[in-house]
Amino acid sequence: MPTSVHGTFAGTAKTYQQSVGNEPVLILAAIVAIYLVLGILYESYAHPFTILSTLPSAGIGAVLALMLFNKEFSLIALIGVFLLIGIVKKNAIMMIDFAIEAERTEGLSPRDAIFKACLLRFRPILMTTMAAILGAVPLALGHGDGAELRQPLGIAIVGGLVVSQLLTLFTTPVVYLYVDRAKKRIQKFKVWLGLASAEKPGALAPV
Repeated sequence: MPTSVHGTFAGTAKTYQQSVGNEPVLILAAIVAIYLVLGILYESYAHPFTILSTLPSAGIGAVLALMLFNKEFSLIALIGVFLLIGIVKKNAIMMIDFAIEAERTEGLSPRDAIFKACLLRFRPILMTTMAAILGAVPLALGHGDGAELRQPLGIAIVGGLVVSQLLTLFTTPVVYLYVDRAKKRIQKFKVWLGLASAEKPGALAPV
């Protein structure tokens, strides 16, 4: 065969290759959109990072589950990851929202506020996560016509939710406290540069 002849994908195979190549861009666009929405809602640059810190555990759980069941990371599995982004971040939202409100209204320290949030929000977080897991189990265990398309979706959702549920309650408070410390250091640096005024004792700085 002449060296000038090259083989390329066509039809559905070409479409699949193009979709696979766009996966990183799609995931990045989803994360940026979520950050912008959370930043607007919380009027903060920092707290969206705390909420987005839950996403890696969900992605790792989805990939590990697919590897465990010997399934490829297909376009359907990618849809499951997008669903996980919306489901998993609500765990952090429930804790962070409560902790911020406790700091502002009850005057609690960040450590006490996030600790109280973990205690009081554990049951609703567990209930919503279990409901999502049980809803995805039929997809993961289904058989019959078209089951090979639905199974990666269910497996990705179940694996991501299980791993994120185990890690979120431990990692989110840690990230929350580190973000709070970083905000205080940045505020002190701004005061030192004369770009901001010193806060009054007990006052909460805008975040």
